[in-house]
Amino acid sequence: MASAPKRRKAAAGSSARGKGSADPLSGFLAWCGRAGVELSPKVRLSREGAVAGYGMLAAEELEAGEVLCTVPRSALLSQHTCSIQALLREGQEALQSQSGWVPLLLALLHEYTASNSPWQPYFSLWQDFRSLDHPMFWPKEERTRLLRGTGIPEAVDKDLANIHLEYSSIILPFMESHPNIFDPKRHTLELYKELVAFVMAYSFQEPLEEEDEDEKGPNPPMMVPVADILNHVANHNANLEYSPQCLRMVTTQAVTKGQEIFNTYGQMANWQLLHMYGFAEPYPGNTNDTADIQMVTVRKAALQRARSEAQQQLVSEQWDFLCQLEMVGEEGAFVLGWDEVLTEEELSVTLKVLCMSEEEFKEYKEQDGWEDDSEEEENSVLSNESLSRLKTPCKKLLYDSVLLTLESYGSDLKAEQDLLNNKEIYEKLSRREQQALHVRYGQKRILHQLLELVH
Repeated sequence: MASAPKRRKAAAGSSARGKGSADPLSGFLAWCGRAGVELSPKVRLSREGAVAGYGMLAAEELEAGEVLCTVPRSALLSQHTCSIQALLREGQEALQSQSGWVPLLLALLHEYTASNSPWQPYFSLWQDFRSLDHPMFWPKEERTRLLRGTGIPEAVDKDLANIHLEYSSIILPFMESHPNIFDPKRHTLELYKELVAFVMAYSFQEPLEEEDEDEKGPNPPMMVPVADILNHVANHNANLEYSPQCLRMVTTQAVTKGQEIFNTYGQMANWQLLHMYGFAEPYPGNTNDTADIQMVTVRKAALQRARSEAQQQLVSEQWDFLCQLEMVGEEGAFVLGWDEVLTEEELSVTLKVLCMSEEEFKEYKEQDGWEDDSEEEENSVLSNESLSRLKTPCKKLLYDSVLLTLESYGSDLKAEQDLLNNKEIYEKLSRREQQALHVRYGQKRILHQLLELVH
């Protein structure tokens, strides 16, 4: 069994990007001093002892609540701090996009390729971005073969379509109207794609104030030097705190000397980690792991057990009604965690409706999906314990849906277990094969656990 989570930043620090200091870390630390970034004397940045690429390690014992680094807002790299900030502000109407990332990506395109950019020591930590190993850089055949059933190939297809669309419809016209700053021969689609992966893996988005949550969309992403060097595990020991003047990385628990300090990128399942960051946590490290059952898979299971045309017609009507209630959709998924269903209302209502007789369904529809039994509704959290108490038809439908989901992988749990248990064979796998294995294995463990609960 592999022990440490591998982070995708293995490219970091291979060498300065064709110029500057031969030791990119000392050049970067000097830049930090000039930029007003304060690093605690109790920590060090190093490739030695980190799980992947650079990491932050405790040089002394640390207590909970200690500030590890302070980054003034002037040292953040964003659309508001880059050398073309006025240009980006001027063009902000034309730069709106679905992702909201375009202004930062234009800032990065410019700063990364400008030889006089003040951010060069920061960029030198990444020799180039071609070593990013997100699944969107894998050949399509390899991505499909290794990640079938995990949800990643579909997410990558959407990303690539959006990247091509943004580049051709927003980035190119903007570059063509500013030829003194941008050159499409240099600022290519390929470089743009690499920078999207860089933003995916390393940027931070400042949380909105509670009163703004309903009013505004999310804050745009930004690069936070030093903070972005920390690796991630679910059981982290530091997190980033935001204040008007600066951002601080602070310990959340005591850390022993020599131990690596880990940030959290949020409660992320392994498929999200591999898709967005290029790595997955080996089992059983990721307590936030999830597995999906596609909503249409539950419909398929319900149709398969409908023996007559009338029953099939009933299932179709029930599904349409669930769509009207916005409980299901053609592209949605029910999300299962280790201890409970994270989409409990959607799944419990869907199972209940698809298991109704014609009479029950007619009555339910007349009430517009409302029921008098509010006590039952209040206790609708689908914990593992309550799943085992579902009514028999609901259990059977869920069981059949899990079996259909497991069929979509193309490899079974036992084969993966054998791979993980055989250290010699596991170590001969490519890095991509190992990461994909961690994603598939965690998802299948959750699905098999559910099978046992509803059997």
